Amino acid sequence: MLGTIIYVAVLLVNAVAILNEERFLARIGWTTSRPQVANAGFQSYDQTAYSGVQGDVGIKAKGIELVTAVRTLLRIPLIAINIVIIVYELVLGG
Repeated sequence: MLGTIIYVAVLLVNAVAILNEERFLARIGWTTSRPQVANAGFQSYDQTAYSGVQGDVGIKAKGIELVTAVRTLLRIPLIAINIVIIVYELVLGG
């Protein structure tokens, strides 16, 4: 039972980790990059990010942050976890 839950969790994290931002996430509007706006050579900055005041962050923004965090932070540990699971399945046939 616990092994099944671990397998499902690893498979879900693997699915999030391999999502391509340009192909899949941009189509549904879940991208971290903002569209470039032509504005006479000046670059605008989001002042709310530097003010220290946490604004109303929606579920979509939290989801984007979660996907980005999984893709950046869990990439190397996922390789190790997948190798351990594959070796476990090959050796013990569980």
